Amino acid sequence: MQNLLELCEGLPERHFQPGDWVLREGDRSEKELFFLRRGVLEVIKGEDVSISVLSEPGTMVGEMSVLLGVPISASVRAIEETACFVAADGEEFFREHPTAMLAVARLVAQRLHMATTYLADIKRQYEGHDASLAMVDQVLETFLHHNTEELDEPGSEREREPNY
Repeated sequence: MQNLLELCEGLPERHFQPGDWVLREGDRSEKELFFLRRGVLEVIKGEDVSISVLSEPGTMVGEMSVLLGVPISASVRAIEETACFVAADGEEFFREHPTAMLAVARLVAQRLHMATTYLADIKRQYEGHDASLAMVDQVLETFLHHNTEELDEPGSEREREPNY
């Protein structure tokens, strides 16, 4: 990730205090791309589901929104004093720096690999059980064959399963 920081030389820096929001889920700021210079960030989905804590300098946030042209998919907030380099036009940054785009491609491939492996394991463990897990097949199929111009809204329309 250090080589990503080298690409950021000359970009403006933005500073955040603990609790400050870097990105808010649902916001339509699909152009800004942030690179962690120092500090710690927390990625949150929904109101309170902590997805990840990021502390490695050079870590990028906002890339999904930039690449897909969709609203921010998760909130990111500073846990401690944090500084980020900011590319105001992330798409242009990727055009100018193919190595950054390669880093994103590797990151996305890694995420897809982990998600596919996890879902395949769930399918194997619960094969022949409750039909409500049949959606795993649909998700895996979508990963392999989803080819539309317009992205579907993320999420699930199914009812939550009752707590027993």
